[in-house]
Amino acid sequence: MTNLENDKMVVLTVDDTPINLDVLKGILADEYNVKAAINGHIALKIAEKQKPDIILLDVMMPELDGYEVCKKLKANPLTATIPVIFVTAMQASEDEQKGFDVGAVDYITKPVNPSIVKARVKTHLALANQQKACQRIIEQQTYDLQANQKAAIHMLSEAGHYNDTDTGAHIWRMAAYSAALAEAADWSVEQVEMLKLSAPMHDTGKIGIPDNILKAPRKLTPDEWQVMKTHTCIGHKILSQSQTPIFIMAQEIALSHHEKWDGNGYPEGLIAEDIPESARIVAIADVFDALTMKRPYKKAWPVDEAFGLIEENGGTHFDPKLVQLFLAIKENIIQLRNNWESKTLSDNV
Repeated sequence: MTNLENDKMVVLTVDDTPINLDVLKGILADEYNVKAAINGHIALKIAEKQKPDIILLDVMMPELDGYEVCKKLKANPLTATIPVIFVTAMQASEDEQKGFDVGAVDYITKPVNPSIVKARVKTHLALANQQKACQRIIEQQTYDLQANQKAAIHMLSEAGHYNDTDTGAHIWRMAAYSAALAEAADWSVEQVEMLKLSAPMHDTGKIGIPDNILKAPRKLTPDEWQVMKTHTCIGHKILSQSQTPIFIMAQEIALSHHEKWDGNGYPEGLIAEDIPESARIVAIADVFDALTMKRPYKKAWPVDEAFGLIEENGGTHFDPKLVQLFLAIKENIIQLRNNWESKTLSDNV
């Protein structure tokens, strides 16, 4: 095949009568790279492997007729967008309607008129190319929106800890723990990914806490502790400015990640399953990571002791079922922690 042929758009013709294939090739070969299939099975294989730009498909064929072939093409993500034109001697309006119902874009009757074949092929290739161009624009815009959303998430997450320099990679590490626990709790892939992005914003409200409280290298006084508690409501208020799914989840996490299973948490004193599951998951991941972190006012706990405290507080502070799942994925959590420690060390070298 020459380079010129490689540059041509590909037309797949499908007909169980060789002479009909020859006729179509004679009409189109000057402008297009014409492929041929003698039956529906071969056509499906060629379409999936070579992805022609358009398919001219006979209806009356043995084993797989044109309607079935078209249905299979449209059901396959690899071939679903290829335009299909039926080329057939069947002229009844119900036959034409059936062709459109299974996904064809046009109908050419036999015996074919060369000028009509060329015009229809040219028109539908132009429409297909326009559709592809629009799809590329939509995909790029979607990518840009997602990138902007993730950038906003990172900025809000970092803002919540801007003056809390000792937290380091805490927000991203605990997000990884949260995602692992959500996966163990049979969350869907989409929901797990959403939690992974939402969890780092759990302390966004700390941006509204005075430095002398946020940075206090000691235990807080009762009055200071009441001020610190307000970060949940502040974070919820900030994140409520957006009603996209990720930020809706982030709002409930920010507000409720300090609630306790037995109702002794804050700010609303919610009990058990009245606490959103996202917040119950983040509560475990957040406390575990906080325990195993070194802070100015405490040493890092050994990992086994941290797991022990999580287990002891199942049914009081934490959802007992989620605690058991967290313990069941202990090795995974430890591996995630080790991966983050290695990353932190390499970043500081």
